[in-house]
Amino acid sequence: MNCYIYYRVLADDAETELLIHSMQSRLACASGVAGYLLKRSDDPLTWMEVYENIGNATAFERQMEQMLDATDIMMFIDGKRTIERFLRQ
Repeated sequence: MNCYIYYRVLADDAETELLIHSMQSRLACASGVAGYLLKRSDDPLTWMEVYENIGNATAFERQMEQMLDATDIMMFIDGKRTIERFLRQ
């Protein structure tokens, strides 16, 4: 399974980006799934995290929630994070 998580940030700045990358690094250590960050080309406040080849989706999403809580990322996000899940065929 692949997860695509998109959201709007309050500011397209180095502090927010560093925080997201830090959370992704911690999540990779905990889950074994390394993600990467994208920014929308025509709207730099819309960001997307991509996580591919997730074996256990339930465990991965639980670990992600724990990392979000531990890093206070939601303080930097305008609204909610939307998760889309896709299966590779």
